[in-house]
Amino acid sequence: MLRVFRNRPKFATVKVNKEQPKKGLPDNLWKRCDQCASMIYNKELAKTLNVCSECGYHFRISAKERLGLMVDEGSFEPFVPLVSKNPLNFPGYEAKIEKAREETGLDDAIIIGTAKINGFSTVIGIIDFSFMGGSMGSVVGEQLTRGFEYAIEHQLPVVTFSGGGGGARMHEGIFSLMQMAKTSQARGKHHRAGLLYISVLTHPTMGGIYASFASLGDIIIAEPGALIGFAGPRIVEETTRQKLPTGFQTAEFALENGMLDLIVNRSEMKDYIGRLLTYHARDEVV
Repeated sequence: MLRVFRNRPKFATVKVNKEQPKKGLPDNLWKRCDQCASMIYNKELAKTLNVCSECGYHFRISAKERLGLMVDEGSFEPFVPLVSKNPLNFPGYEAKIEKAREETGLDDAIIIGTAKINGFSTVIGIIDFSFMGGSMGSVVGEQLTRGFEYAIEHQLPVVTFSGGGGGARMHEGIFSLMQMAKTSQARGKHHRAGLLYISVLTHPTMGGIYASFASLGDIIIAEPGALIGFAGPRIVEETTRQKLPTGFQTAEFALENGMLDLIVNRSEMKDYIGRLLTYHARDEVV
């Protein structure tokens, strides 16, 4: 009997076209909130400036997106672009830089130039996490230094956004670490010139960026829920062998402990910074 069933004739053969893509929903229609796990339609998320309408979680955005939200239309004039080299001959570094440039459309992890915010001229610099974690190498440090120097020469305020800034870029070793002192000194000269510096900390602002220019603002602002600090909570807990308090290194914790001046929602950020520029204006009239 088994032999009969094994040899039964085939009346039809189904051929599967392996090259034909599977039908289904298009990718990137929805995004899951990291805080409340809500599924949000991307078009609705865009309307709220990438802020969760359920819990207020601020999604990370690119430097170009933030620039579009912050500056007056058509007012941005970028500085001359710079491109990272490989001073230590770190294996594969050139390929990583080239890949990041292709994926982000940026020359390095910063967008910087002059712009107007609610009619006031400023130097604005924005770090982009998408470019190698927003890490600070020689190019980021040099561009920020040039930004402060330009602002001194033209008597302008400076506004920076950490934009998800990481630490020093390990591929450049000591050359990257030097940028912490370099940007801090440039900021010091700007301060001694009596000029305003507003630093905005976004998620996450950590490592060498936080330990240098990002923490030296005359006014330090953060977006809600941003992770702020030098080392991450897990590393701190393992190193100190102590249980950390709830919310440690969040923007709210930093504000409570005097490390911030205020927390501002993304939708209100441009107008708030515009008001600060108004209060500290010298001769410019909107």
